[in-house]
Amino acid sequence: MQITANQAHLKSWVEVPAHSDFPIQNLPFGVVSECSSPTQKFVAVRIGDHVLNLAAMAEYGYFDDLVFSQQDFQQDYLNPMMKHGKMAVRALRNRISELLLDINNSFRLQQEQHVALIPVSAVETHMPVQIGDYTDFYSSKEHATNVGMMFRDPANALLPNWLWIPVGYHGRASSVIASGQDVYRPKGQIKPDDNADPIYAPSRQIDFELEMGFITFDGKPLGQQITTAEAEDHIFGLCLFNDWSARDIQKWEYVPLGPFLAKNFASSMSCWIVTLDALQPFATATPAQHPEVLSYLKFEGNKSYDIQLEVAIEIPQHPEKIVSKSNFKYMYWNMAQQLAHHTVNGCNIRCGDLMGSGTISGPTPDSYGSMLELAWKGTQPIQMPDGSERRFIQDHDTVIMRGYCENNGIKIGFGEVKSKLLPSL
Repeated sequence: MQITANQAHLKSWVEVPAHSDFPIQNLPFGVVSECSSPTQKFVAVRIGDHVLNLAAMAEYGYFDDLVFSQQDFQQDYLNPMMKHGKMAVRALRNRISELLLDINNSFRLQQEQHVALIPVSAVETHMPVQIGDYTDFYSSKEHATNVGMMFRDPANALLPNWLWIPVGYHGRASSVIASGQDVYRPKGQIKPDDNADPIYAPSRQIDFELEMGFITFDGKPLGQQITTAEAEDHIFGLCLFNDWSARDIQKWEYVPLGPFLAKNFASSMSCWIVTLDALQPFATATPAQHPEVLSYLKFEGNKSYDIQLEVAIEIPQHPEKIVSKSNFKYMYWNMAQQLAHHTVNGCNIRCGDLMGSGTISGPTPDSYGSMLELAWKGTQPIQMPDGSERRFIQDHDTVIMRGYCENNGIKIGFGEVKSKLLPSL
């Protein structure tokens, strides 16, 4: 089925502000409620500064010839809609685009437009997906090299397996939270003095990790693998993702089994899921991979995406400061390879699973994706607008991540993921 919703010439009768993340070529999905009825959630699509209530649109009959029912959109999460699969969601997005076109009056002139089209200021966004399982990868060569240089032998920064497999670990789905929810500084065991016993205390080294996350449709049954050629058929869309980290807890606990308390206290995701379909005009080549990857990791075509990213830190009573500018295209291992590797042993992927890209760091110091790298293990602190310094994130700091693609005059954005760090409870 052709993707008709991506065409650059399309214009909507809904006013879209200049430089908006959400033109008619985007149409990301989310879950919202009207501020006047906060418990009545529904599936919506974002366009400009409005949201389109898909439950209302289904009730009015605009999707009658599609596979969806009104119940698919009167939900707390996108999962029931996603259960219909990629082609069904593509047809739905195409239909929404058609209804919002400036040359189409079939919805524009109807009374229901005033019910279904709602100003974004009148709604509250919610966690968009019920996440069953969450896997975090470690797929930026620059990030892995930087960390290896800091904590291991600089001459052999990458571990022997890193150039052969998309390294990953299973995270905690229950603590993935929506943008806007505060995060409490975690407690755990830390070892401030390498020559003394560990202590129990709040973490002193809270960090952000600039990531993208992708959400899956249903995969294949247990025992079957998804190939790199099939992978994108099982990817619904992407979000911004801040995988909060407690570096001092992690340093002490990660041997022999990897991160645990250092990661599972919170991970923040943006509320609008941009479909992989909408990102196709921004597909780009994956960085060269040497040595040659094994057969199941080989792929054809452009499987990476040119998504410009930035991280800002906002401190109380002061303007935000942008501390990093990076790009998703820098990732050494692409999403198709990650999903193929995840399932090569027959692991089953389910609708609503979340895959984190791993920290996205670029080739220059201003493109690093964590405070660990930006302040280089605390030796190069970042100056803030009030004259203070940051080696890691302090209490009451707010971390904001933004991302967008842009070419041919079309900007496809993700909005932002924004979270404040509060003191330990």
